[in-house]
Amino acid sequence: MTPTERRTSGNPATQAEINLTVKQQRERRRQEKLAEYQKQLAKRRRSRFVWWAVGVTGAILVTAVIVASFVFAPTPPATYAAGGEGAEIEGVETFTNETTHVEGAVDYEQSPPAGGPHNAAWLNCGIYTEPQVDENAVHALEHGAVWVTYDADRISGDDLAKVKSQLPSSYVILSPYEGLDSPLVLSAWNAQLKLDSVSDERIPQFFEEYWRNQNVPESNASCSGAIDGPGRE
Repeated sequence: MTPTERRTSGNPATQAEINLTVKQQRERRRQEKLAEYQKQLAKRRRSRFVWWAVGVTGAILVTAVIVASFVFAPTPPATYAAGGEGAEIEGVETFTNETTHVEGAVDYEQSPPAGGPHNAAWLNCGIYTEPQVDENAVHALEHGAVWVTYDADRISGDDLAKVKSQLPSSYVILSPYEGLDSPLVLSAWNAQLKLDSVSDERIPQFFEEYWRNQNVPESNASCSGAIDGPGRE
């Protein structure tokens, strides 16, 4: 006897109940298949959303990294051409200093000194957080360096960062100096400029004229390979 035969009855009422039960079973199976299909469809939708969210998040992170690389990148050093063209800059004092090598301390006419007798070893150019020995720094001036000195009680934080942003990558010394009568002083061989503001437009002008001045006694001589003073960064 087949399954169909087993589910038949000679009684019309009983047969109707059997037919209803078969329909209910078919409907239940259809509903189960429909529910499974909807479940799989929802799963695929969630999967697509997850990948979309991952993609968007990844794009945002990449963009953030690119933006941060520009925002937080260190400021490149200022660039200047070798000076010595004879440009006149308001407020610059000029001097006539001799150039000889001596031992011991020198009583300089300028403070900070802008040339004169000096130690046989020069101060390596760079940024220093402590005061430096005059006699070594003056020798660096003889090679064409610019010595930027500042009063640490009056220039610090953002002001000091502003000064650093205007410095070239070589042939420059930056250091605090005790007893300055101006907050900031730029010194080159036989030239000096005293300033009250770190934003003074004459700062780059001074570098344009006196940085690596071709008229100093030992133009283009090295500004490294000698003495590192205390507090070099």
